[in-house]
Amino acid sequence: MDSAITTIIFDFGNVFVKWDAHAVYDRFFPDPQAVDSFLQEIRFHEWNAHQDAGRPFKEGIALLSEQYPHYADLIQAYDTYWEDSITDVYHGTVDIVRRLKREGWPIYLLSNFSAEKFPLMQKRYDFLDLFDDMIISGEHKLIKPDPAIFQLTLDRIGRKASECLFVDDSFPNIEVARKMGFHTIHFQSPEQLERDLKIW
Repeated sequence: MDSAITTIIFDFGNVFVKWDAHAVYDRFFPDPQAVDSFLQEIRFHEWNAHQDAGRPFKEGIALLSEQYPHYADLIQAYDTYWEDSITDVYHGTVDIVRRLKREGWPIYLLSNFSAEKFPLMQKRYDFLDLFDDMIISGEHKLIKPDPAIFQLTLDRIGRKASECLFVDDSFPNIEVARKMGFHTIHFQSPEQLERDLKIW
């Protein structure tokens, strides 16, 4: 790996675990297309980003239910069945991090995630104990790709961007990190991550 790199920072969702709102809503709709139409109609992903940015779920549910009262029960269902949205673990990524940790690499997590829900992940996944520190967007009311959360991370871990390799599945997040001076890997699969780590 590049000798300038001293630290590796990982995203969480869709890098270590698969997140999919369909896993909550498929039970309520006849087909995936109907779920997509519903999510688009209520602007779900835009709404959900506010929870990642620190808004309490209760407040978010109330606001969206007020906008779409005919969907109030379905909106509440996302909170009720939220844990079902985490559908799988990328075991290959976990194995890579275990190896990096054994090799002595400082490993950090930088994730857009609800501060309320992340403790559920800590209870479910013991591999989160591998990280030296975890920066969770909802705790800081900042979300990627805002440069401010990247700077907060650097300040917190005491590193320069040029010392850090950042791994994320979101290309907009990768672009901002790269512009700030981070080394980056755009995650697509554990196998691709393994190959790209060898290049670095």
